Amino acid sequence: MVENIEVDGMNVSFTVVLTTPACPLKGLIQQACVNAIIHFVDEKANVTVNMTSRMTSGRGDEAPLLQEVKNIIAVASGKGGVGKSTVAANLAIALAKKGAKVGLIDADIYGPSQHIMFGAEGERLFVNEKNGKQYMIPVERHGVKVLSIGMLVDPNKAIPWRGPMASKALTQLFSDAEWGSLDYMLIDLPPGTGDIHITLVGAVPVTGAVIVTTPQHVALADARKGINMFQIESINVPVLGLVENMSYFTPAELPENKYYIFGKEGGKKLAEELEIPFLGEIPLVQSIREGGDSGSPVSLEDNTPVSDAFAAVADQVVRQVAIRNATKAPTRKVEVAH
Repeated sequence: MVENIEVDGMNVSFTVVLTTPACPLKGLIQQACVNAIIHFVDEKANVTVNMTSRMTSGRGDEAPLLQEVKNIIAVASGKGGVGKSTVAANLAIALAKKGAKVGLIDADIYGPSQHIMFGAEGERLFVNEKNGKQYMIPVERHGVKVLSIGMLVDPNKAIPWRGPMASKALTQLFSDAEWGSLDYMLIDLPPGTGDIHITLVGAVPVTGAVIVTTPQHVALADARKGINMFQIESINVPVLGLVENMSYFTPAELPENKYYIFGKEGGKKLAEELEIPFLGEIPLVQSIREGGDSGSPVSLEDNTPVSDAFAAVADQVVRQVAIRNATKAPTRKVEVAH
């Protein structure tokens, strides 16, 4: 990890290369390096540690779609109403705040919401022409590039998408947009297991999936099915872990109190049973809903219990992506039988 060592008298400088710009231990590693030189070499040394990264990628393909995206992460849930889109939005922002280049595709074709959560309702999309073809330019908010089908359709009209139409719409969000170079691309999938999920794994190499659930038994039963879908042999997408949303309720006037309205540690127990990582708990608090409705997700705040909870989940996702890329075979598109 150490490169470019230079010593000039009492001045010492070198570079530490991390596997991701969003490394949660960046500050700790930097200070440990300074302490090591002062303690083991010379306490009077002037130490400069330059922190940089070479982002790891699990891609083992040359697919034409999203070529410059190093890691594609599906955010999924077995059922609706568990806060999957809220988790995806706040996770994207938390990763961007850590220094990563992040994109977010709202693949919930039937019920898009990311354009609302990122304050892009009514946003006009610009296009850029290359080689005679026009490419949409994703809207950039809070350091995240965002594209949602909600930006392309009349919000007051329902569109009865058939399966092939919805799949084509998703593919166009990949192929007809100018995403550029990204460290992480998050895909906010519809709830359940259906056409969009199969289209995704057949169109691009998915690094891994993050599953969102709530603690109650009904949600956990559906989360189990969502996990199983990614693990079946014909798909075989690594499950990076499970996030438990709405884990407990904490009133603003009683910040030390936790009320487990939907049950306690159901997500953690399911993760242990299925031997997948547990990525963390997100509390049920009013500010999360307010932030999503106003276009300012709560992860934009600093050092609050809720933003810290999302930051902790982001740290775990970064860690699991790095482990996946170091220990598993390169990811490729799934060959989907039509």
